[in-house]
Amino acid sequence: MLSEIRIGYARVSTRGQKLERQIDVLDRAGCRRIFADKKSGKNAERPELEACHAFLNRGDTLVVPALDRYGRSLQDLITMVGDLRRREIGFTSLHENLDTTTPGGRLVFHVFAALAEFIRELIVAGTREGLAAAKARGRVGGRPTVVNEDLLRAARDMLPNPEHSITSIARLLGVSPGTLYNHIPNLRELRARDGTNQ
Repeated sequence: MLSEIRIGYARVSTRGQKLERQIDVLDRAGCRRIFADKKSGKNAERPELEACHAFLNRGDTLVVPALDRYGRSLQDLITMVGDLRRREIGFTSLHENLDTTTPGGRLVFHVFAALAEFIRELIVAGTREGLAAAKARGRVGGRPTVVNEDLLRAARDMLPNPEHSITSIARLLGVSPGTLYNHIPNLRELRARDGTNQ
C-alpha cells in the first residue's frame, strides 16, 4: 500500500550542470524531501543516494527527474529499482514518465531486466567462443606474451645496478614489474646484491 509520500533524488554529472532545475522539477512533483549529489556519477561514492535509500520507508515512492540521474548504467538502474521493489517502495522517473506503481511501468522494467540479461548472456557466450577459438589456434586467453630471452637477459644485467629500480627497468623494457617477477625467479636475489629490493 502506497503512503503518498514522495522522496526526490537529484544528481549532477558534470561541473557545468546545476541542481536547481532538477530540484524545481522534484518540488513540483510533490516531493516531501529531496536528496542531491553534487559529484559526478563516475565517482562510485554517492553519499546522498545512500542516505536517500536509507530514508525511504515501505510504501514511499522515490522520484527522480530522469533515469540517467539515478542509475549510471542499465544494470545499475535495474538492480536499484529491483531493490526498491523488494522493499515495497515505488519508483517514478519524471522525464520518461515511468512509474513502477502502475502495471505499465512494471512491465517496462521487466523488459529492461530481460534485455540486460540477454546482453549479459551474449557477452559471456562471445567471450567463451573467443577463448575456444584462441585455444584451437594454440593460444590461451589474455595478452600475447612479449617476453623473450633477450629481454630477460637485459633485465638480469640491469637488476644488480642500484641506479635502476625494478619499475624503471620494466618501463624501459616495455613490460610490467609483475612480468619481471614472474619470469625471473631469482629477481630478489639479484636485487639483494646491492641491498635494494625496489
